Parts: sequence; structure tokens; C-alpha cells
Amino acid sequence: MSANLPRHPLPPFTPDTAARKVRLAEDGWNSRDPEKVALAYSPDTRWRNRAEFVTGRDEVVAFLTRKWASELDYRLIKELWASAGNRIAVRYAYEYRNDSGQWFRAYGNENWQFDEQGLMTHRHASINEHPIAQSERKFHWPLGRRPDDHPGLSDFGF
Repeated sequence: MSANLPRHPLPPFTPDTAARKVRLAEDGWNSRDPEKVALAYSPDTRWRNRAEFVTGRDEVVAFLTRKWASELDYRLIKELWASAGNRIAVRYAYEYRNDSGQWFRAYGNENWQFDEQGLMTHRHASINEHPIAQSERKFHWPLGRRPDDHPGLSDFGF
């Protein structure tokens, strides 16, 4: 995929196109392919992820490479919270294990802003996580895209 092509759906977002944009982002992150995921962001994208600040696609790739090297068996669910114009608010949860076998569930919120080409220019993420027992896991699909019939965040009461 070319880095210069528009990333549909484009703003201004309707509730339906915003929900589609959120699902596309979820699918991308569940691929755990940093190079592919970075193409959804503008070349000069700016992130705040917890206390880390990331600028530009190269830093996005480096960040995601580090993330998925340590967050093993990563599975993510995102859900639209609100949208207006070129902005989308998202809530999400993901599960992963570390290299010692300890499982975690993380909960967060993101605020996104897009340019006219549908590339994300700003991502502000707030995340909390806690250890869980393997028996407490909720996200059990094979690695990759979450199946359409798998429960979402609201189904779990998250």
C-alpha cells in the first residue's frame, strides 16, 4: 500500500464511518505489523502514549516494534466512543503476556485527529493495565484480526 494514498473513510466522519475507521485501526494493530500500521498515520504524526512522546512514522515503527516484542500474544478490541468532524474518541482493551508468562489486561482511551487524506495526525492515549490470571482472559481468537462474531468491549462490560 502506498504511503501517499488516502486512507478511507475520510473526514468529516459520520457515526458509521467513524466506527469503520475504528475497526480498521483495530485490525491494523492486531496484525502486529509496525510498517503496515504506520501507514495509517501522517508522516509527521504526533503521539502521546502514556508518558512517551512519538513523532513521525519512523518513531511509530520503532515504538510498535518495541511494544510487540515485549507484549506477546497481543489481542486488542477498540470501540467508538464519539466523533465530530475530523476527530474520533475511542476506548479499548487489550490482553497480552510478557516473556515470563504473566498475562495483563490494559484499558485505555484515545483521542484521534485526522487530516483530509484520512491519515491520523494526532493520537493521545491514556492507558492503565493490571495483571490477570490466564483463566481470566477474555480475548481468545487466533492471533490476527478479531472475528466479526467475537464479543466487543460492551459485551464484556469493559
